[in-house]
Amino acid sequence: MKTVAFHLQKGGVGKTSLSGAIAYELARKGKTIILDLDPQGNLSSWTLTESPKWELAAVLFGRVETAAAILATPTPNLDILPTFGLDGELKLYGENQLASEPFIFCDLMEGLGALGYEYAVMDLSPGMGRLERAALIASDMVYTPMTPEAFSLDGIDIFKAELARTTKAMKRGPTHRGIIVNAFDSRIEQHKAIMSQAWELQGFELYTIPVDPCFRKAQADCVPIQALAKGKAPKPETLAEIKKIGEAICR
Repeated sequence: MKTVAFHLQKGGVGKTSLSGAIAYELARKGKTIILDLDPQGNLSSWTLTESPKWELAAVLFGRVETAAAILATPTPNLDILPTFGLDGELKLYGENQLASEPFIFCDLMEGLGALGYEYAVMDLSPGMGRLERAALIASDMVYTPMTPEAFSLDGIDIFKAELARTTKAMKRGPTHRGIIVNAFDSRIEQHKAIMSQAWELQGFELYTIPVDPCFRKAQADCVPIQALAKGKAPKPETLAEIKKIGEAICR
């Protein structure tokens, strides 16, 4: 099973939007599961049409078996381990019990592979605490979304340093595969300048997602961007880049 995380320790860069869209692409290739690792539970709200009985935190606390907490989404071949946005206990687990179980997500990934999943997508919350570090060391690869602004470029450098420290301390970690410049507008000079600097970063795949209201519309309609009605459909450039990222993950 291939496990991919989307993370930057900065909010508002599109981690959830990209996680959901790319999970849909991977589901076209093989059995895929989403792990909602953001205590706000936004990805769960987006992808599910029913209220879950169990959440990911219940699995981590040992209250329920993993298979019992997994829910199918309306998308064929795509399931989710959800997180409750209200009254969820994921943050509580991360702040307390996770300290004594730093490799619990590694064990969880092994179990999901045994259930037949070919791809796992993890949507992480902003920050770099115990929860995020434990998820990252259980990932095979990580993609970093950023917006075309200077603070996001600074965030890439900080993230690289934090990831290196985590990998060294835990003696395992993901390949930092790619950077996704989200909400890019070629008419704005600052965006073009930031994009030029992003191209200078070495060792990364680089992708560009244009400004596109499809993500907002898809989340409001509780459907993937690829399933939006014709009048709300994504820009062709958006779909092309999402497809390229999915294909890169599958390689």
